[in-house]
Amino acid sequence: MKSKVFDRIEKKYLINKAQKSQIINEIKHHIEKDNYFKSEIFNLYFDTDNYDLISQSIDWTNFKHKLRARSYSGYDRVFLEIKTKLREKESNPGYKRRVMITRKDFDILVSQKTTLVDMISNQQRSKIDFQIAREIDYLISHLKLSPKILVMYHRESYKKEDGLRITFDENLKYRDNDLSFTKKKHDKIYFKDDKNIIMEIKSRGSLPLWLTKILSTNRIYPQRFSKVGKIYEKIIKEKNV
Repeated sequence: MKSKVFDRIEKKYLINKAQKSQIINEIKHHIEKDNYFKSEIFNLYFDTDNYDLISQSIDWTNFKHKLRARSYSGYDRVFLEIKTKLREKESNPGYKRRVMITRKDFDILVSQKTTLVDMISNQQRSKIDFQIAREIDYLISHLKLSPKILVMYHRESYKKEDGLRITFDENLKYRDNDLSFTKKKHDKIYFKDDKNIIMEIKSRGSLPLWLTKILSTNRIYPQRFSKVGKIYEKIIKEKNV
C-alpha cells in the first residue's frame, strides 16, 4: 500500500470519436497500453459548504488545490489525493500526493470516527504516508471539508517509459447526493454534443516532437477543462432554473 508523489505537466483536449480513432492510430507506434488499460473511475471531491476549492479552480488563481478520493470499479481501495497546481506562463505544473486506504476505512474516516493520521499510525505505515495523512487531516479540519460531488467516467490509458501518459475519458457522469462509489440510476450525463471525450496528456517535461506533430496535423489544441469545475457550474445552473 504505497503512497506516491507525482509532479508533471498536464494538458487537456476535448475531442470526438473520429478524432480519438485517428489519434490512437497515429500514436500506436510510439506508445503502449497501460497495465490497467481500461478502467471505470469514481472521483469524490471534498469541498466547503460554499464550494471554495472548486470556485478557486474555476477562477484559476496562481495557486489552486483539490482534495479528492479516487476509487476504481471492482477495486476495494481508495486513493486520497491532494492535487496542487501552479499557474505559470507555459507549463502550469501539477503536483499530486496520495495515500491509499480501503473503502471500509474511507467510510470510517468520512463518518469522523477517526483521523487519517490515527488510521495510518495504527497500520504502521511509512513516513511518507504519515506526512500526507497529516496534510489531508489539516485540510479537512482547517477548511471544514466534506464530500460534495461524485464524478464518474470510463478511461483508456496509454503510457511510455519516459513518463508520458495519454488517457481518454468518456461517459462523463456525476451526482451531488448519495455519494457512494457506485453507479446509480439518477446519475447525470455531462456532455450533450459530439465532442464528448476528454484527452489528457501528462508528461515530465515538454511533449515529444512526434506527438506535437500529430496534434498539430489534426488541429487539436489544449484547453482548460476541469471536470469537477464544469460539473459544478452545471449543477448551479440547474438549481437556478
